[in-house]
Amino acid sequence: MKKKRILVLMHASLVPPETMDGYTEEEINEWKTEFDVVTTLRNIGHEVQPLGISDNLGVLRDGILEFKPHIAFNLLEEFHGVGVYDQHVVSYLELMKQHYTGCNPRGMLLSHDKALAKKILAFHRIRTPRFIVVSKGKKVRRGRDLQFPLLVKSVIEEASLGITEESIVYDDQQLKDRVAYVHGELETDAMVESYIEGRELYVGVLGNRRLTTFPVWELHFRKAPKGLPQIATARVKWDEAYQKKLGIETNAATDLEPDIERSIINTVKRVYRALNLSGYARMDLRLNDQGQVYVLEANPNPNLSYGEDFAESAEAAGISYEELLERIISLGMNYQAEWRLMEIR
Repeated sequence: MKKKRILVLMHASLVPPETMDGYTEEEINEWKTEFDVVTTLRNIGHEVQPLGISDNLGVLRDGILEFKPHIAFNLLEEFHGVGVYDQHVVSYLELMKQHYTGCNPRGMLLSHDKALAKKILAFHRIRTPRFIVVSKGKKVRRGRDLQFPLLVKSVIEEASLGITEESIVYDDQQLKDRVAYVHGELETDAMVESYIEGRELYVGVLGNRRLTTFPVWELHFRKAPKGLPQIATARVKWDEAYQKKLGIETNAATDLEPDIERSIINTVKRVYRALNLSGYARMDLRLNDQGQVYVLEANPNPNLSYGEDFAESAEAAGISYEELLERIISLGMNYQAEWRLMEIR
């Protein structure tokens, strides 16, 4: 690939140092993704400028006008401290006629709103757990078709924020208490969905129109005590000591019947297109004992750290970390945003 000027967008608090030397593992984990992306892009010859953004679009505008990047590599996950506002930053990039990596604004909007995403999937007859949304200040009204156990989570928060073992509830009092927790502590509406017992699977997807899927990945609890719900809580995702204690690891799923694996791959491609995703994404799934695949969530712009699930599954598909970043850039350069279509006309 021809060498490019790349403006790497990230939260202002996550601009990485030039080297990891002298930092603790805990400190490094805060900005590891940003460090990995910036360092790798520089090592393969691109001119890279990190840009920290928190609550001022003027910083982004100045960065674009001064650096004149060929593309903005988008690692932002929030703006003004609001997770769903990252989609508006991408909209601003389109208004600036700036190429960018990752998902387009419409795809981000549809996938961020978990309830809306589920309605779209249901329209396309893609299997997803039954659910209701309980708005802040409203009481829970559980219909007869929503049977225990149930999983309660925020309707918009990402990265398993607020999800613990207590998120799975077994009676109406527990349900009421957990909904109150989501309303009070996370300050969002609550989603209540059927808990699907089974294997937790992830599939990475790369592409705009033509899609590449990575090997099916699986979450394992090697040392978990009997009866512990095997779900991706915040501690499972981010607490290294907890991960070691329970023997938590992710790797390529084994023993999948060929027809089930084909069903999984077909499902994630249908989800990707139904939600208008682009660039790259990770699909979270459950596979029950009857071989039925349930879509839990679609995650645009997943964690790009070297060694994490998305990059690891790409590696298993024969795509090195360097090549993965190059492909993401190429997809961003070739994405047909509306402003590009207007210029063609």
